[in-house]
Amino acid sequence: MNGLQLSGVSRSFGDRTVLHSMDLSVQRGEIVGFIGGNGAGKTTSMRLILGLLSADQGQIMWDGKPISAQDRRNIGYMPEERGLYPQMPVREQIIHFALLEGHKLPVARTVADDLISSLGLQGRERTLIQDLSLGNQQRVQLAVSLVGDPALLVLDEPFSGLDPSAVATMGELIREQAARGVGVLFSSHQLDLVERLCDRVCILDQGRVKASGSITELKTEGKSRWQLNFSHNADAFAAETAMLRDIDVTWSSADRTSVMVCLEGDDRDIPTQLLAIAQRHGGLRSIESVQRSLDELLTKQYISAGLATTAAAEPVTTASEASK
Repeated sequence: MNGLQLSGVSRSFGDRTVLHSMDLSVQRGEIVGFIGGNGAGKTTSMRLILGLLSADQGQIMWDGKPISAQDRRNIGYMPEERGLYPQMPVREQIIHFALLEGHKLPVARTVADDLISSLGLQGRERTLIQDLSLGNQQRVQLAVSLVGDPALLVLDEPFSGLDPSAVATMGELIREQAARGVGVLFSSHQLDLVERLCDRVCILDQGRVKASGSITELKTEGKSRWQLNFSHNADAFAAETAMLRDIDVTWSSADRTSVMVCLEGDDRDIPTQLLAIAQRHGGLRSIESVQRSLDELLTKQYISAGLATTAAAEPVTTASEASK
């Protein structure tokens, strides 16, 4: 496999096991969402990938071989708590990290100028980090994670606290990196962003992987969901349908005119048997194929601790600060 793979990775702190035999993979050019409630083990997993912690059990591989220190130098990391020097100007900051990456000064300057241009930070080269808006601080943090031209990006809550415009920009930057062949693993509590951006997701709950796969695979789970809308009370249809094998029937409206039918299989066409029952009782107005939202799937099935679906509250920002 080309890219990152964790197999059977466990980690404990004292008598508390934080990760239980976790499997996780991120291929080159793939965006993987890493989601779960607070304390699920996401940050610990990222620190293991980076080599900041060591695993008690299991293997961490890169391109099919045990990950090495040199491999880890090709990982760009954006920590949740961020890691910028608040009183250092933007360009100087990026140059500093490029030097730490091993670039010579002339190359580090070129890298900084290229990143400033590509991330839309022109005109802010001499601005102190502490004087930037939160969105532009995030852009600088992303620039710092890119100074080594990484093969893998590990981003811990990269959208936290950003306004909608900055969220859109950050999402586009992540897509651009994936299009270049960079693997991206990012954690987020904002499930709408995960749905829009990710090729796959890994769902972690209390240190255990509860599910992993594409958004479509997880949302369908091998089942079809159909909502049938009637012009009258549908009690008779619901009662007859509920007698069928392997079919779940629930109400979708308080007036009992809309019925949700869930059945095994991921067929794109509603079974003719259900259509026949509906037509026999009459009044069928419309049929809709329904997928659960990722939010509903997680909070009701996978995440025991609950999951916030909105960004963390932003710090108070004045109009003048927002333009910086």
